[in-house]
Amino acid sequence: MPGAPSAPVGPATPQHPGAAAMAPSQRAQAEHVGILAAEVYFPSTYVRHEDLEKHDGVPSGKYTIGLGQQGLAFVGDREDAVSMALTALRRLLDKHGVSPLEVGRLEVGTESAVDSSKSIKTYLMALFDEAGNSDVEGVDCIQACYGGTAAVQNAANWVESRSWDGRYAVVVMTDISVYPAGPARPTSGAGAVALLIGPDAPLALERGLSVTHMAHAYDFYKPSGLYPAVDGPLSVYCYLSTLDLLYARYGAKWEKRMGRPFRLDDADHALFHAPYNKLVQKAFARLVYTDIAKHGEVPEALAAAAAGHDLKDGTHPRPPMQMPAGLDKALVGFSFPTYDQKVRPSTCVARQCGNMYTASIWSGIPQLIETTGAALEGRRVLLYSYGSGLSATMLSLVGRAPESPRFSLARLQAASDLAMRLARRVPKPPEEFEQAMQLAEQRYCAGNYKPEMPPVEELEPGTFYLVEVDARYRRAYARKPVAQ
Repeated sequence: MPGAPSAPVGPATPQHPGAAAMAPSQRAQAEHVGILAAEVYFPSTYVRHEDLEKHDGVPSGKYTIGLGQQGLAFVGDREDAVSMALTALRRLLDKHGVSPLEVGRLEVGTESAVDSSKSIKTYLMALFDEAGNSDVEGVDCIQACYGGTAAVQNAANWVESRSWDGRYAVVVMTDISVYPAGPARPTSGAGAVALLIGPDAPLALERGLSVTHMAHAYDFYKPSGLYPAVDGPLSVYCYLSTLDLLYARYGAKWEKRMGRPFRLDDADHALFHAPYNKLVQKAFARLVYTDIAKHGEVPEALAAAAAGHDLKDGTHPRPPMQMPAGLDKALVGFSFPTYDQKVRPSTCVARQCGNMYTASIWSGIPQLIETTGAALEGRRVLLYSYGSGLSATMLSLVGRAPESPRFSLARLQAASDLAMRLARRVPKPPEEFEQAMQLAEQRYCAGNYKPEMPPVEELEPGTFYLVEVDARYRRAYARKPVAQ
């Protein structure tokens, strides 16, 4: 089972929530609740999309330009959603000096559960049990790619509620996206994110500025087997039309609260759920389109593409499938300089590791912290989280200087090694990626086996991995020692 957790960092105080629960009369109402720290884990095994293009015999640029992707992370049977969650959680606790005794709520967002009854959260409790803490609320949230966002909302609500006992909440998102051989397979990916949620956060949730849309759609679902059923055109339509709807709702809440219309300039950064980066670019372009349609004059650079399509005819938001292809392309090009400033700083992990489902949008948080650091103070981060089926939320965070330096943005940035970890991965040949997919098909719902690939030696130090699945389908995990 998992190795020993980090040692406790000291006794609890009202300013430093910890092992000792505080009665409501002993603690103040939690303020500035949000993300205190964030860690992302991705497998060391990945394949470059330029290599995948050659292997698949498709035109150069089909994946790198057409999908906007650089690479995709994948796992053999040595890692799964549980092991990635363990690795991400342990990184969060160890790197930021958080004792398991300081955590009172733990939730997992996933659509890659290894059991239809036993939650991934129960596996993670091994890290808390060894520290003597079994008093930890929460279980798994399952709803396509949206489960992580639901878990974040639950955690923040708990900290702000009368149920809060003064301890931190932790949210872990973990997923492996796999598709059958064909056009969808290049949008695979794998990874996990762990967030520490609490008061006095350097990235605080803007309460009252969160909007949600829930509906019924069969755009992407998993009725049986390893691979999902996907209606590609419908999935894109649902993603973009829901974005239109939530942007309008967010703007309405903003105007009611602030007394003026919301403009995209009011957000310094924007994060999107990223099935593939080209869709993120199109999504951001639609927000630019919305601002033009509602507030401004049509720029000269768009005039030709917009000819015959009055952007200010009062019918916006239009269904995205009705947008002319020429105008769609022109909007992406026109908005790219702003995209480069507001969106790109948070997209590196998603572009290099592929779709992480629940972890997709939230992988942008540690990325943004590493690229921007203390400069995030006073800046607004707009997030669009989408999960097929469908569920979606638009919310915002504001960077701030916390009273305690323990989780300052400058300190979080200084501790980040994300770019270094991405750079030291060694790309695998596409044939090994195919072999991993074949192994995933063989291992799906299987028992009584020991993993074959990759060798433990190829895993990063500190990575948890699957040791075996016994004849009763019980899974055992170990951790590769941290390099000294």
